[in-house]
Amino acid sequence: MYRQEGRVEMERPTKSANHRTGFFGGTFDPVHLGHLILAERAREALGLSRVLFVPANVPPHKVDGRAISSGDHRVEMLRRATDNHEGFEVSTIELERKGVSYTVDSLRDLAASGSAGEIVLLMGSDNARDFRSWRNPAEILEVASIGVWERPGEYFWPEIYPDHIPTKIPAPLIEISSTEIRERTARGDSIRYLTLDSVCEYIHSHRLYSA
Repeated sequence: MYRQEGRVEMERPTKSANHRTGFFGGTFDPVHLGHLILAERAREALGLSRVLFVPANVPPHKVDGRAISSGDHRVEMLRRATDNHEGFEVSTIELERKGVSYTVDSLRDLAASGSAGEIVLLMGSDNARDFRSWRNPAEILEVASIGVWERPGEYFWPEIYPDHIPTKIPAPLIEISSTEIRERTARGDSIRYLTLDSVCEYIHSHRLYSA
């Protein structure tokens, strides 16, 4: 039975605290195959017991003025995408907190819950380059270690904060984006093979992103 427990939506029993949790934040509007591939590469490379997909309520660096789909829609699409993977879970921690979603707040809450074990914050190399501009980066590093997806053709900044070298995660170059899915949907083009069929069906049945 699908249920929500401790702000983390899951279909599996809560694991013990003696494990590693990957924190994968984003808008996920919608989740696509690239997100899932990167999460799986991180899980394998870093020996993670689980990867938490954490949809933001209001991303702090959102500047394009685009309206974001409701949290309910984004959570349901994530649930459909991760449902059959025992190492993937969905957390509503940022949606429940409301307001602008700052990673440091979520990591602090997750650590305080006592259920996460060791936390690894997952990010792309573009975010790693901007890490010093995040809210309270020093506090983030007190709570979590960092894993960075190193994609072909992207420059990886080895030191994201004074004396802190994150772990590199080998990852493929994936030319899929949520923007492309939204734009193709608005034009009436196919989005098959860009995300899971169950997500495609949800997008079409709820007329998300339609012009």
